[in-house]
Amino acid sequence: MVECNFSCPNMEEDGLGVDVGQSPEAVARYTAAARRGTRLPLLAKLTPNVGDMRPMAIAAVQNGADGLAAINTVKSIMGMNLDTYATSPSVRGMSGIGGYSGKAVKPIALRFVWELAACPELKGIPISGMGGIETWRDAAEFLLLGANHVQVTTAVMQYGYRIIDDLLDGLTCYLREKALGRAAGLEGLGVGNVAALESLERTSVLLPKFDRHKCVGCGRCVLSCRDGGHEALTMRRGHPAMDPKACVGCHLCVLVCPQHAVSGFGKRISRETP
Repeated sequence: MVECNFSCPNMEEDGLGVDVGQSPEAVARYTAAARRGTRLPLLAKLTPNVGDMRPMAIAAVQNGADGLAAINTVKSIMGMNLDTYATSPSVRGMSGIGGYSGKAVKPIALRFVWELAACPELKGIPISGMGGIETWRDAAEFLLLGANHVQVTTAVMQYGYRIIDDLLDGLTCYLREKALGRAAGLEGLGVGNVAALESLERTSVLLPKFDRHKCVGCGRCVLSCRDGGHEALTMRRGHPAMDPKACVGCHLCVLVCPQHAVSGFGKRISRETP
């Protein structure tokens, strides 16, 4: 297999790497050239540094790509050194915009994998998913959103090749639990569950549910709801109490609870939108 890197953000000259992946015409030209040079399966590796990946993906397939790979790294500045005022990595006090990878890019990767899998013009085209895969759960999410297989790099850099055994063991147990013989049985099961925001039902609120046995009374949820939410929580007798009329179902309390004592599966109430 040959993977064409149309997406590297660290090239030294213009018109290469990520510049190719931002132009359907360039992707078409380079894919056609690669296709003329090999009979091996050809993957086009695409960049997330675009608003819409589909035009480049379609151009690649129309010009000989057998499959697609998504995503490459996200253009970013890693941070600033507060003493030298230089970004990282620093080369004699200077740096540049480079590619960010790892766990933080997984939500971005999932979005683009779904976008490709849901595209009618790309129906049946294999997708190699990557970007932030560190656990078997991460891999399963990519499969559910349409990837046919996954690639793992950052996790191998951190934990070595032994991480692959952990991924396989965890995924095998999950497949057994779901009575699925092969990982291919997961492919695309979640694609149809992503829709345009305007089509979502917004006339009801799903209230959070609090588990008093797990709650340690730290008040984190109350603080977050008061200062960053809708002031629907107060502390009573050492535990959070909720005002259903004030709650809008944002589930900020679910996200911030360190004990996982709050879930998003409480009572659903109807509420007319203003």
